[in-house]
Formats: sequence, C-alpha cells, structure tokens
Amino acid sequence: MRIAVGQVTHETNTFSPIKTTINTFKETEWGTGNYIFEKHEGVNDYLGGMIDCFKSYKVDILPTFSAYTPPSGIITYDTYLSLKNDLLAQLKRVEPFDGICLSLHGAGVAESVDDLEGALLKEIRNNFGYDIPVVVALDLHANVTELMVNEATMLLGVMEYPHIDSYECGFKAALSLIKIINHEFNPVMSIEKLPLLIPTYPTDMEPMNLLNDFCKEIETLDDVVGCTIFHGFPYTDIPNLGVSVLTITNSNKVKSIQISKLVSQEIWKYRKDFNLKYPSPDQGVQEALKRDTAPVLINETSDNPGAGTPGDGTHLLKALLNHGDIKSCFGFISDKKVVNTAIHHGIGSYIEVLLGGNTDNLHGDPLKIRAYVKSITDGKFIQSSPMWSGLEVNIGPTVRLQVGKTDIIVSSLRNQTFDEQVFLLHGINILDYKIIGIKSSVHFKASFKENIKDIITVDSPGLSTCNLHIFNYKKLNKSIYYPISDNLED
Repeated sequence: MRIAVGQVTHETNTFSPIKTTINTFKETEWGTGNYIFEKHEGVNDYLGGMIDCFKSYKVDILPTFSAYTPPSGIITYDTYLSLKNDLLAQLKRVEPFDGICLSLHGAGVAESVDDLEGALLKEIRNNFGYDIPVVVALDLHANVTELMVNEATMLLGVMEYPHIDSYECGFKAALSLIKIINHEFNPVMSIEKLPLLIPTYPTDMEPMNLLNDFCKEIETLDDVVGCTIFHGFPYTDIPNLGVSVLTITNSNKVKSIQISKLVSQEIWKYRKDFNLKYPSPDQGVQEALKRDTAPVLINETSDNPGAGTPGDGTHLLKALLNHGDIKSCFGFISDKKVVNTAIHHGIGSYIEVLLGGNTDNLHGDPLKIRAYVKSITDGKFIQSSPMWSGLEVNIGPTVRLQVGKTDIIVSSLRNQTFDEQVFLLHGINILDYKIIGIKSSVHFKASFKENIKDIITVDSPGLSTCNLHIFNYKKLNKSIYYPISDNLED
C-alpha cells in the first residue's frame, strides 16, 4: 500500500495588516520529500501521528510537501499559487498511490480564496480524480465548509483545546485511510453549521467540556466513526465563519444528519454561556500582587501570535514595568530591531530602546526602556509541551533584557509561548519569580498548568481579544449570534 502524506497549514487572521508571504512560511517550514520525516517523525503532532501509524502498518509512506507558519494575516495570492503548485507537483512526483493523507488547518484564507482548504482539495480532485481516497486532519478552529466536506473522503478534527490530541488525530486519520483502502468501512459525512460565533474557548471549561463529553458518548454508538465540534476561527472575515458539527458514520447518511443536528441543538442551548470576560492587564497585575502564591502566571490573550497577532503588544509588559520593584519575567515579545541593537552592543551592556508597538497602535505604544543585556541566544529549542512535544522551534535570535527586577525575553520572530523552554534557554527559572507574563490564549495550559496553579488571563485591545464585537466583519452573515455582542438579538 502506497500513501502520499503532506501538509499545508495556516490559520489566517484577516484583520491583521501584515500579509503572509512565501518568506513568512519559509521562516518556519517549507519543504519537500524526506524533509517531512526530518521535521515531524517522533513529534507529537498530526504528521507525527500519521507517520507512526503508517509505519506500524508497514505502509509505503510517500512524503510530498509541507508548509506551516504560525497564524498571521491574509495569504497573498502568489503564495497561494505556490502552495497549491508545490503540493500538486509533489503528489504527481510520487504517483502512483492508493490514498492521500493530509494535515490541513481549516481556517486558511488567501487573497480571492476564502476557503483555502476547500480550494486545495478541489484542485487535488481535478488532478487525481475521485477514486483516490483523501483523508484530512483538521484543527479544532477550522471554519469547515461544504466544499471541504464534498471534496474530502473523510475529515477528522481534534476535540481538545489545547490541542493535546493532535498526534491521536493524525494517527486516526492514517488508520481510517488504511481501512477505507481495504474496504473495511465507507465513511459518510454530514455537517451542520450553526449561526454562532464564539471566542477561543478552552475545552476544560463548561459548557465545552460537557459538549465534548456528549460527542464522545455519541461516538460509542454503532456505525458512528466520529462526532466533532469545530469551534471555528473567529478572527477571519469570511461568509462561512462559525461553529459547526461534523458527524461521520459508516454508510449511514441519515444517522450522520440526525446526529449533527442533535449536537447542534445542544450547543445552541448554551450559546449565552460562551462569554469570556477577563480583566485588563493592569487589573490582572494588581490581582496577582494580592495573592499569596508565587509564581502567578498572567497570559495576555489579546496579543496571541497563535491567533495571528503581531506579538509585539505592550499592554501587559507595561503593567509589569509599572511595578518594577516586583520580581517578574516576560517571555516573550517580538522586536527584531531591539534584538539587533542588543546583539550589536553585546552582553553586559546597557541599551536605550523603544520596545514593541511597531505594528499598529491597537496593541499598545512602544515602551521607552533602559535595559541591561543579560544574554543572547539563537532562539532555537525543542518543544516539551504535551502539545506537539519534540517539535523544533526557532524564534530567531533572542535576547534577555533586564529592566529593574523584570526580565524580558525579546525575539526576532513571532510565536506564542507553549512551555518553559524559551525561559530555560535564557537561564530563567520561572519558579523564582512572583509574576510570569506570556503571550498565549490557551495552548500554554498544556504545559504550565501542571506546575503553576495560579493563572490569570487578561484581555485588552488586540487582534485576538475575546471581545468579538470590536471587529468590523464585512462578509459575515449579520444574523449570526455571538454572546458578547450587545447589538444582536438572541
């Protein structure tokens, strides 16, 4: 059995002013052939799961093309053409094959292409026909479309946020493809779209944990292969935006339709409960100072590079610096110019710079600081979080600056903070601090929640704020409901 494996993954924040280009991808991942094995074999992610499954079943794996970059602004049309053409060219290179197994995201948007994944799947069908089964692993925040459902043989999604089940999703996608090729079952999919928009909502909180349990119970029924709630990615202005339910059965279309409708009705009952209101950064710091525990971790959800923000926001960092007598660390803020200045002057020097606030005026103004350059690194480390553990991370040259009792890590490239590795890289033991500041919405919990029990989430103006009513949606269906909006009826 010969199976082609590949990846094209991007979560697009269409409200970002910075467009995503080929160079944006190449800063993180863009490669062909055995490059996929080098990047993902042994990694706890989608492709890692696929590779392990296929190897355990003695499948001939045909690595094709893999492109990934952290979420960012709309993909340029030229970049979309390169993604499409490279994927198709690599698939043609490894022909013949019995099936195609892909890791896609589900919230990709390019110029003139609102549904990146649907468009890519359609191109694959145009080139390789409908006799070849195509199984796809998707992110929980996918904005699933009818086109994606129609063009794929089977779509599978993670159910947890943080996405600690990425490996399992990839493994299941691979195993499902093997079973399809062997005629062990015939997947039938049914999608139900809800007129509902929710912020980035953790699955360890009610009501989402209750709804996930409901889906897992349904998956024990006869002929049910999968039942997944896709949250959708709310920072994307497209017509198909929003929550959806996808049910997969073995040759039972009626049952798949019934289940998707049933789960959707259950979600709708809780629509007013998906309301995440968090304190401001100043309020969060004040609250942390009142607590007897240490350390207290404060995550800045509104400038989360994992949702396509610039990562150079200063709201939380400013609040920490306003309390310079408290021992705190911040990991990390992106500012390549400041990194270059620190490298130029060297370890042991003092520099006066404007830090952050380079992209727009939404995420805070630049901070004028005088800082001691404590350390310089290459910004490379291996991720240890239960989510995607083993992944090689590169945030470019980074520096550790000290302003009073505050340690600040500054990176050249954007990324969210998944685990403590970026701190360890710079000689920082986070347990020695009263407050830890990071940029992330939920994924950080997969690693930090085990050792740090005191977590405060703060929100402020930013491209990943939970206050969705600040966004000027132009393509979105105006009748859609989102619970923190004051101008829409129930």
